[in-house]
Amino acid sequence: MSKSNHRVLIFALGGVGEIGKNMYVVQSDDDIVVIDAGLKFPEEEMLGIDMVIPDITYLEENRDKVRGIIITHGHEDHIGGLSYVLRHLNVPVYATKLTLGLIDAKLKEAGILNTTTRHLINADSEIKLGCMKATFFRVNHSIPDSVGVCLDTPEGYVVHTGDFKFDQTPVNNEPADIAKMAEIGERGVLALLSDSTNAERPGFTGSERSVGTAIRDVFNKAEGRIIVSTFASNVHRIQTVLEAAMEYDRKVALVGRSMVNVINISIDLGYLTVPEGLIVDIDEINKLPADKACILSTGSQGEPMSALTRIARSAHRKIEMMPGDTVIIAATPIPGNEKYVARTIDALARAGADVYYGGHGPSGTVHVSGHGSQEELRLMLNLIRPKYFIPIHGEYRMLRMHGILAEQVGVAPENIFLLDNGDTVEIQGGRARYGPKVPAGNVLIDGLGVGDVGNIVLRDRKLLSQDGILVVVVTLSKQNGTILSGPDIISRGFVYVRESEELLDEANRIVSQTLQKCMDENVNEWSSLKNNVKDTLGRFLYEQTRRRPMILPIIMEV
Repeated sequence: MSKSNHRVLIFALGGVGEIGKNMYVVQSDDDIVVIDAGLKFPEEEMLGIDMVIPDITYLEENRDKVRGIIITHGHEDHIGGLSYVLRHLNVPVYATKLTLGLIDAKLKEAGILNTTTRHLINADSEIKLGCMKATFFRVNHSIPDSVGVCLDTPEGYVVHTGDFKFDQTPVNNEPADIAKMAEIGERGVLALLSDSTNAERPGFTGSERSVGTAIRDVFNKAEGRIIVSTFASNVHRIQTVLEAAMEYDRKVALVGRSMVNVINISIDLGYLTVPEGLIVDIDEINKLPADKACILSTGSQGEPMSALTRIARSAHRKIEMMPGDTVIIAATPIPGNEKYVARTIDALARAGADVYYGGHGPSGTVHVSGHGSQEELRLMLNLIRPKYFIPIHGEYRMLRMHGILAEQVGVAPENIFLLDNGDTVEIQGGRARYGPKVPAGNVLIDGLGVGDVGNIVLRDRKLLSQDGILVVVVTLSKQNGTILSGPDIISRGFVYVRESEELLDEANRIVSQTLQKCMDENVNEWSSLKNNVKDTLGRFLYEQTRRRPMILPIIMEV
């Protein structure tokens, strides 16, 4: 297998042991190739955080070795972090036509489009990246132009599947290139990195074409408006909805910024076929009879500020739910989003809508996954036949299950590597072992701030959300240390002031006593004064309320 005694390092900076923020690195000696640069949406305890991207410290420290970033497809968990990464790492980006169109929109919004080198590739491209050569193969996924990557390294072939399934009847009539995958396998593959998202699901994933039948059946039965919510990037699904609307003589309005952007890009690049006059403005759709109206909306994950969630809560400016409306949620919840989706479905049902989601269509499923199930994962393993196997894309239990599937098709157990982000596999002389760890973790994005919110700030936000804050303001005399004014206590999120006057009066007295005691003992450093106030007042408030508000003393001298 080995071509020479070079050293190849393979690791993930995001995307193993978790869903989202995919970023994988293959390094051969002094050349680094990055595959994908995604984001993930914040977990519940990440209060106020907008998104999470991978920590690229290792890449920044080795920026002169990075030859480029290859993007396998255009989903947010693979391209969403790219504009942040490129601000710190200005290297070439390689992507297919639709993927590059979606990337360009992000880079333009970030103001770095003109300073980024972008290269268009397709499934037949070959690109030289230092001592490595990258070739590609077509895979099926829930967005067009998805590819897997084969890196020819001095040690052997390293294959990255991207997100994939094997759809025998794809909507765009472009099945996965099984012949090319088999050809790569025939050459002898050193290591395979493969999508594990559906490793726990037996059998095969359904064809996207089956969703079209179920969606048309809903259009046939619905008498009122139809609202369809799906991932904006699921272009095949959107095409199906547009064709159903045309077949049943309904106009379509678009709601949600990402939905409008992706559809416009897909139309411009020829990935969506939309008859003239089918898509109308949302104001016009409200003037049509209910049985002539269809709305395509974002919000299939129940995101609090998304269009569908606001419609369900009667908080949307232009769309109000009406009894007799039909809602199709053509997606399944990403792990962690289940309760948000359930709340949205419940709110829609309360408003009188008929709601179809997942497998709950009138004649079949209104959603199929874009990821292969167990039989497809076994098929990929049998086609590629790797010596070493590294499951990626998924939570740890999914990676572990994928490892079991690999054993079943003949991969030696000692040749299967289950990684966490930052763990490396080092291959030298055709032999693989766990290598040195590299820095990896989460970089939190809050507004315009990148990485400036860490664990301490999140801890403070958690405390504020649980027990509120008390601000204690005191003015002291610089000459003799006496209290000139205050203490004034301001409460936010702790107790309602008008109903807790006795408690706050006693707190005021305790602060005065504490400060006076400090003065008597010649303790006049601000840090000591503040700590004494916080400790004494904190103990008192906990005894009285069993709550621990954040206490913020502000001491001024005049």
